[in-house]
Amino acid sequence: MAGASLLTLLDDIASVLDDVAVMSKVAAKKTAGVLGDDLALNAQQVSGVTAEREIPVVWSVAKGSFRNKLILVPAALLISSFIPWLIMPLLLIGGLFLCYEGAEKVLEKLFHGEEHQQTDPAELEAISDSIEEYEKKKIAGAIRTDFILSAEIIVIALGTVQGASMSTQILVVSLIAVLMTIGVYGLVAGIVKLDDLGFYLEKRSQGKGLLFSVGQGLIAFAPKLMKALTVIGTAAMFLVGGGIVVHNVPMIHHWVEPIIMSIPDVSLAQALFPTLMNGLIGAVSGLIVVAIFSVIAKIKQS
Repeated sequence: MAGASLLTLLDDIASVLDDVAVMSKVAAKKTAGVLGDDLALNAQQVSGVTAEREIPVVWSVAKGSFRNKLILVPAALLISSFIPWLIMPLLLIGGLFLCYEGAEKVLEKLFHGEEHQQTDPAELEAISDSIEEYEKKKIAGAIRTDFILSAEIIVIALGTVQGASMSTQILVVSLIAVLMTIGVYGLVAGIVKLDDLGFYLEKRSQGKGLLFSVGQGLIAFAPKLMKALTVIGTAAMFLVGGGIVVHNVPMIHHWVEPIIMSIPDVSLAQALFPTLMNGLIGAVSGLIVVAIFSVIAKIKQS
């Protein structure tokens, strides 16, 4: 009897694990689309620190990301079980915040970029924070952005396991959260150390051969990639934030859908146009939020 009970238990465990594996695969495919934006945003957020501090900063942000998910996973599961209607408004607030941060970055670059460039270095040194404070701000900003992206990933993963048992939901969502964090920050660490890899290959090659060429190529490519990621990361704020706005505001969704459906049946156009619409709506949403906050700030000052 005890043997039969043990076999039944093992069979149940195997069945649950099989369900978890299948659902995790589906959830991973659905969240993969966010992974690229997450990667670009986080690589851009940790740029600008000194070379020897890059990995410690990435590691600090990664730990912050794990803490975010430690909060978000149980919170999402509880909200989904007891007050599921609250998930979308919270996600919408996060999406609007991403749009707001993206709009602020663009406006800062457009209207204050030259002022920063013309500032005397001595003045900059006098008013700037210490390196430690600068790093803390970079890390805090990256963790804050990660919180919103993590929330979207968890909501998408949770959507794939609706109707499954609570144990399956917990295992699938937790597994996706861990894998996504390791994947994103592992890649971010690799990106920020590309130039170091280039220097290593250059030194190892002793100035000749394929390794030397690859090393020189990586050294030349790394700073260009980081500059590109700065632009891509800001664009990703609009794309992710705009996508959240489109999918969670029925009026906007119903306005956008017919426009997308009217696009000619050309694979490239159909693939790019929804993304461009998300970005446009994200940029407009961000500018509106910036305008609202500016008006509120002026009212408080008066």
